Amino acid sequence: MVEKEIPLTESEVIKSCQAGNREAFRFLVEQFQDVLYGTAFMMTGDRTIAEDQVQEAFISAWKNIRTFRIGYPIKPWLVRILVNKVLSYQRDHVRTVSSVDSYHMADPVTSSTMEKIEQHDRIERAIDILPEEQRQVVLLRYFTGLSLAETSTALGRHQGTIKSQAHRALEKLKYLIEEQDSV
Repeated sequence: MVEKEIPLTESEVIKSCQAGNREAFRFLVEQFQDVLYGTAFMMTGDRTIAEDQVQEAFISAWKNIRTFRIGYPIKPWLVRILVNKVLSYQRDHVRTVSSVDSYHMADPVTSSTMEKIEQHDRIERAIDILPEEQRQVVLLRYFTGLSLAETSTALGRHQGTIKSQAHRALEKLKYLIEEQDSV
């Protein structure tokens, strides 16, 4: 049996997925797995949990791909599924974060590496203090790299709400980081 070729446009790929083409879906997985993993890792702080949640999100996406509306970008839809999976997981489990683990400690530990770890820890602690809705916006906008519209779609909130939450979050982060630096 000859597999169909994977179409070139996102809409064609999605139509092919909706018709049951697993190779087309594999193309979507390969295209978006890094951004989903990065988002999940930033939300959980744990590589294994992040990998599991990405896998769960892709399984859910495959099961529900027929409900996706052609003409809309797929990335925010996938991110929304992932965010919902991670939030559901976090409601059911204790969140643990290990910043040092996110660096390859097989590399020699230099003062530069330690400075980066300390800076990462300060930012991470500040982000953890943010209210959940603001933390989600910061992670998606500034760490996952979603646009304002994509973040709005992924979180199911109005763009104006996302914009104001991002502004308030950045102001609070600036204050929290400055406060940590003065200690």
